[in-house]
Order: sequence, then C-alpha cells, then structure tokens
Amino acid sequence: MYNEKINNILVVASHPDDEVLGCGGTIVRHVDGGDKVFILFLADGVTSRANKNDEEARLMRIKAANSASTYLGAELPRFLKFPDNKMDTIPFLDVVQEVEKVISEIRPKIVYTHHIGDLNIDHQITHKAVMTAARPQPNSTIREIYSFEVLSSTGWSTPSAESFFIPNKFVDISTTLDRKLSALEFYDGEMRKFPHSRSVKSVSILAHHRGSSMGMSAAEAFKVERILD
Repeated sequence: MYNEKINNILVVASHPDDEVLGCGGTIVRHVDGGDKVFILFLADGVTSRANKNDEEARLMRIKAANSASTYLGAELPRFLKFPDNKMDTIPFLDVVQEVEKVISEIRPKIVYTHHIGDLNIDHQITHKAVMTAARPQPNSTIREIYSFEVLSSTGWSTPSAESFFIPNKFVDISTTLDRKLSALEFYDGEMRKFPHSRSVKSVSILAHHRGSSMGMSAAEAFKVERILD
C-alpha cells in the first residue's frame, strides 16, 4: 500500500460528512496531484439521535460516505464503530490503538483531523487520539498534521484561548469548491437551510471568506499541528 513516489494522505474524522465540510476541496487537490487519500471515520454520526432506526440510519450514512469519497476521488473509507457522541465513554487507549493500526497500515505522510476546540465531544477525542497515535517516533512516515474547521461545531464552542480556531495554513480551492459543495449533496440529510451554519450556502460563504482573506477566490483553512522538515 505504501509507495514512496506517491503521498499517502489520511483524513481522520469523527463522523461521515466531517471530511467534506473540513477538507473536501483539499482532498480533491491531493487526488488531482496524484496523491492517494484515505479516510477513517471513528463513529457513525447518526445513532445517538432519538427516534432513529439505528441500523438503517447507520447503513444510509455509510452509503453516503462511500459515494462522497468516490466522487472526491479518495479511496473507499474505513469505519470504526465507536458509539456516536459517546466516545468519552470509551477508554481513550482503545481509541488510540485503533487509529494506530490504520496509521501503521497506510503510513501516511500528511494527516488531517478535527480541531481540539470543537464543541462536539467526538471531535475533541478524535483530535487527541490522532495526536497521540501520530506522535513523532523514529521511522514514522508522518511529516505534517493539520486540523480543520467544521461549521456547526468549531464555531459553537464556549470562547476560550483553547477553543478559538486560529488558522495559519490556507489551501486554494478556487477550482475545487464546486466539487466540495457537490459532494455535500450525498449528505443532504445532514445539511440544513441557510442561515444555519451547516448549510451549503454557509459552507460556500466560509470558503470565499477564507479565500478572500488570503487573496484567493476560495480556500480551506487549517491550523498547523505539526510539520517536520
């Protein structure tokens, strides 16, 4: 699976749709550049909700994730089965070890994951698990780790020095924004009407805001967690 001539990219997200919201345009940039993009989901994102047929909802979300990944050009995603919005009930070591297994197999050069300050508890634990599993050990292939923002979680936290998302890396997605927005159509059941922050229009507005702040038409913003030269 590992090829030194191809960059393996790993996106570790709590729930299906976080990957598109957080870095869908960047995923396309990597794929178009010849990289292989792998996606790992830790929980399903739906079975914590009331009045849901758990198995039916889970399978529908998996189908949407597979379709979105294929559309973006990524490999078919991998799914762990940690309890949705209850990852704080699982021993942290169990989460870390599962992420470690995937990192060991894929041997990524670049990893993308959630911001530590997100309101969603699964996002917080995913971030911590990735940083622990991807700690800089000898012979590690990981050279870069970035955290992304997810509308309806990153901006909803109680304001504090830790929760603020302060990006210092911007990826130009002027030519891939349309594909990011189209990929969100596979998650139409998760999207809301504007002015809800989890709306296609809000995602587009954020991309143009991030882009214009850097002299681009559209961009995705990231916080650099680690870069090894």
